[in-house]
Amino acid sequence: MSAGGGTKAIIAALGANLGIAVTKLVAWLLTGSSSMLAESIHSVADSGNQALLLLGGKRADRKATPEHPFGYGRERYIYAFIVSIVLFSLGGLFALYEAYHKIQHPEAIEDWQWVPIAVLLIAICLEGYSFRTAVHESNQTRGNASWMQYIRRAKAPELPVVLLEDAGALLGLMFALVGVVLTLITGNGVWDGVGTGAIGLLLVTIAIILAVETKSLLVGESATPAAVAKIARAMLDGPGVERIIHMKTMHLGPEELLVAAKIAVPRTEVAEEVAMHINETEARIREAMPIARVIYLEPDIYRPEKAPTAQRAAEEAAAPPITS
Repeated sequence: MSAGGGTKAIIAALGANLGIAVTKLVAWLLTGSSSMLAESIHSVADSGNQALLLLGGKRADRKATPEHPFGYGRERYIYAFIVSIVLFSLGGLFALYEAYHKIQHPEAIEDWQWVPIAVLLIAICLEGYSFRTAVHESNQTRGNASWMQYIRRAKAPELPVVLLEDAGALLGLMFALVGVVLTLITGNGVWDGVGTGAIGLLLVTIAIILAVETKSLLVGESATPAAVAKIARAMLDGPGVERIIHMKTMHLGPEELLVAAKIAVPRTEVAEEVAMHINETEARIREAMPIARVIYLEPDIYRPEKAPTAQRAAEEAAAPPITS
């Protein structure tokens, strides 16, 4: 997995969640707090999710085979999608079930009352460190995009997953802390159940967002508009390519891009010249966009009289012809 995959952020989150899961579980055993149980299951689910992300990155590094000629880059998308399902089922739905049970049969926290508060405060510090690491790693590739734009447009799924998980974990800990404190103040265990329910709704919401975004990556997303423009400029910045008739791109993985285009070549060129210019064009594309691993260029003669008016206008706006 590349640095863009956020291995450092994943490992930091995994270490934090394993430690937090154990302390929360101990707190639940001592106090019987449903918020502690829900948060413990949440941390266990998050730890499994980080392990899945690391596994997906490892499997994606396998070389292409005759059966999978474009490689295994999409394995990272598959495992990120599995993470969203795990978070939804194991984390969110369990918390909602536990909240329903606790509200129906509320129990006050009578023993070890200081334990859940201490555990939650420690967990907030650990999750804050993990979240800070994820933010730092994301800022290296986020550029000027907002956080919502970054999550929606990122082609490497690991960092958005860790960001959303850590943000959800911090909010969940806040909900649990409020529920536990109100239970201790009022002696009414319903507040513990309400905090657990809030955690469940939060996890379900995050899981749905992750599922939608990773599903889009699995189906196949094009390169970003900025990347497409850079590829187009590289194509046209040399001899032998008069214009781009049409072009399509698709991510085969976070760091693997497929580029397919039909280009207009001069009518007077012979086959040897066309082949040479295509090779030169491919080299320019790879220099401008190193992740363009697979490139297919189809030479053709541009015939404006056969192109529909709207299509021709769009083509000319996207890729104006080079004039000498």
